[in-house]
Amino acid sequence: MPSVQVRGRFVSFATQGEGAKTRLIGLFSDGSKAIEVVWFNRIKSIRDTYLPGTEYILFGKPSEFNGRWSMVHPEIDRADSPNISTGFRGVYPLTETLRNRGVTSRAIYNMVSVLLPRCPGIADPLPQEVRDRYRLMGLGDALRAVHSPSSNDELQRARLRLKFEELFYLQLNILRYCRERSEAIPGFRFSHIGYYFNRFYNDCLPFELTGAQKRVIREIRQDVGTGKQMNRLLQGDVGSGKTLVALMCMLMALDNGTQACLMAPTEILATQHFETISSLASRIGVNVKLLTGSTPKKERDAIHTALLDGSLHILIGTHAVIEDAVQFKNLGFVVIDEQHRFGVAQRARLWKKNTVAPHILVMTATPIPRTLAMTVYGDLDVSVIDELPPGRKPVQTLLRYEDKRMDVYRSIGRQLKLGRQAYIVYPLISENEKLDLKSLEEGYDFIREVFPSYKVAYVHGKMKPSEKDYQMNLFASGKAHILVATTVIEVGVNVPNASVMLIENAERFGLSQLHQLRGRVGRGADQSYCVLMTKVKIAKETRRRLEVMTSTTDGFVVAEEDLKMRGPGDLEGTLQSGMAVDLRIASLATDGQIVQLARNAANEVLDNDPTLSSSALAGVRREMARMFDKSYDWSRIS
Repeated sequence: MPSVQVRGRFVSFATQGEGAKTRLIGLFSDGSKAIEVVWFNRIKSIRDTYLPGTEYILFGKPSEFNGRWSMVHPEIDRADSPNISTGFRGVYPLTETLRNRGVTSRAIYNMVSVLLPRCPGIADPLPQEVRDRYRLMGLGDALRAVHSPSSNDELQRARLRLKFEELFYLQLNILRYCRERSEAIPGFRFSHIGYYFNRFYNDCLPFELTGAQKRVIREIRQDVGTGKQMNRLLQGDVGSGKTLVALMCMLMALDNGTQACLMAPTEILATQHFETISSLASRIGVNVKLLTGSTPKKERDAIHTALLDGSLHILIGTHAVIEDAVQFKNLGFVVIDEQHRFGVAQRARLWKKNTVAPHILVMTATPIPRTLAMTVYGDLDVSVIDELPPGRKPVQTLLRYEDKRMDVYRSIGRQLKLGRQAYIVYPLISENEKLDLKSLEEGYDFIREVFPSYKVAYVHGKMKPSEKDYQMNLFASGKAHILVATTVIEVGVNVPNASVMLIENAERFGLSQLHQLRGRVGRGADQSYCVLMTKVKIAKETRRRLEVMTSTTDGFVVAEEDLKMRGPGDLEGTLQSGMAVDLRIASLATDGQIVQLARNAANEVLDNDPTLSSSALAGVRREMARMFDKSYDWSRIS
């Protein structure tokens, strides 16, 4: 809700609370409706200053709770004051310290209003050609209008100009690095598609490829045939068939006399990839091995030898594959799964395994909104698998409250009677007195009482790897019917017979995490269900967030909504490209169209002047130096 002006009178004042929690509440009415005005300090002064029955104008940000509107610490003027502003004016963020010292948004506005007319002509760094093509305001006019616009239309035009400029420099920096890297880093030219790829495609495919999988393979095949190193991001929802695409691309590497490697963040996920890929590829004579931290020394030594003599075609593993002792005869293709779980420096070590840079395919099952993909991963080419394999039924997602708990258990019981399996996910391992949340430890005992006829396994992040694997294998083999777990199962668990998931305290999880958890079910041909269990009383925003999950199974829709609700945050901490800046006015959550316009403009500028050396771009060069001189070129190790 934006800040608003309200004209009316105070009807009454009342003090509530004691000591440090004392607050003053004034009931303010315009004659038809009322709003509560709340102060937490300077209570006596305020009560002496504002009189019931006198007409005032309030300026502040209203909020609604339980059907009642309130405004905290608004600016207040007498309605007959000569200083009242009737037009638009800027609203400025304030710290608590400033508020306590009487500094208001209006005071800052008044200072800006005095200073702006005194500023000399402001040089505009954007080239006139770009301003004309995209119908952008001049910088001086935009700075004036964003503080004190004459109309809403002028305000929006000023915001567009300032947002565009901020995003333009960001995109220009990303695209410049991308082009430089593409020209500077040679790669293997995979010109031959032969025995391994063709034999697998004709004789070993487990199911007909979807149109999206075929499209992605074509994009990758085109990349690896250019003689330049491929650096591509593959996005695909859980179960969309990314692993099969990765295998077929690795087979292209084998057909061209090189080796391939797949690195996964956990032993469970690496083992799952190994079992899937070896079962498919061994039928055509492909030698596949698994290397993890728990691989015995004798087996590890044999893998090292086979890598060096070239008899080992595909190595699958965890961080163990980037150890210095692991050397390849000729590594040509690298797949990194769930790449956001690896640091950029860790991934860079794979580059040192070969004199010619291997092609890089990074994969993620966490859908990335388009605006983030153009920014966080702007220096990578992006492919998307947006279809599920035939036979998969969308998971039905249900929102249920605590008072319907026994109905949910009965529904789970019906699934178990049909021979299916169930996940029950908790946000905590053990009980926490400060948080009213369900925990795995109490839940494990309770679930065993509710379902006494079924074996219950459990896993959490603090278990020893051997114990965790034992419990997971109980569930994966079907010996356990229910798996009680924390979010440790978010990635790398594939049990097609599991048809129902209950997520306790679902309000505690982010949308992306809920979507990842939901992806553990629906992996077989049976109809599957995901139940989001939450307290009866939750905030309206929380309910709206959970209802997004019940309305769609499309991970990209979920990701877009998540971005809008939470904002981009720090874009995964240290950005994959390392080329982002703190955005002051633009938002990657809401300004997707402007991101695209800025990217188009940046591409046009680079097409005409790849080195940005012309005199018309002098202002652009200065701004780029100011913004990015201290950044690091992480793009070379994406």
